[in-house]
Amino acid sequence: MKHRQLRGVAYIEFALVLLVLLPLLLGVISCGINMHLQLQTVQLARDAGHMFARGINFSLLGNQQVLAAIGQSLGLSTTAGSGSAVVILSTVRYIDSSACSQAGLVDSHGNPSGCTNYQKWVFAERLVIGNNTMRSSNLGTPNSGIVTSSGAIAISDQCTDTSDLANISGFNPWNATNSTGLPSGQIVYVSEASATGFHMPPFSSGTNTYASNFF
Repeated sequence: MKHRQLRGVAYIEFALVLLVLLPLLLGVISCGINMHLQLQTVQLARDAGHMFARGINFSLLGNQQVLAAIGQSLGLSTTAGSGSAVVILSTVRYIDSSACSQAGLVDSHGNPSGCTNYQKWVFAERLVIGNNTMRSSNLGTPNSGIVTSSGAIAISDQCTDTSDLANISGFNPWNATNSTGLPSGQIVYVSEASATGFHMPPFSSGTNTYASNFF
């Protein structure tokens, strides 16, 4: 009689254990998928930055398709506003007296005159590939009116347009207060990538992944 009364107890115990193990398993799976997506995003930003810094022209569709193939698993598309990933490429430069001179903004002694962005970092180029509605750059966004179809920004706008200023003050030592003694025409290439995160409430909210690189 005693053994008959214990029948089914194991099922109850198993069900109770599942209440703990199942959420734990789903949480581990969610964390693992998000880590994998983050690593893919880091790799995409790194590969894009390497090619961009070596002079690859990403305003050309063929080169964009190469990048889209690299980010295919993240949903990177060459069509603006579509897909589930975005790559933001920026060339930023430090405006010194040489840059002001190139724009013709110096006095008779060669000193900057009317060079509004003197001793500041500005965008020299900006290209966005993929879903541009997903995320904006951590560096800021130059006025679209001064960016050409190839992504370039004229030297005159770099020197005078305050909407072209790049926000890199948090990336030491490349900030305006520590920029003395930099080579003339200093250029920094920046690549940023973001993709849709894994969404599985309540274990994962689907926060977008993000990675950036400086070259």
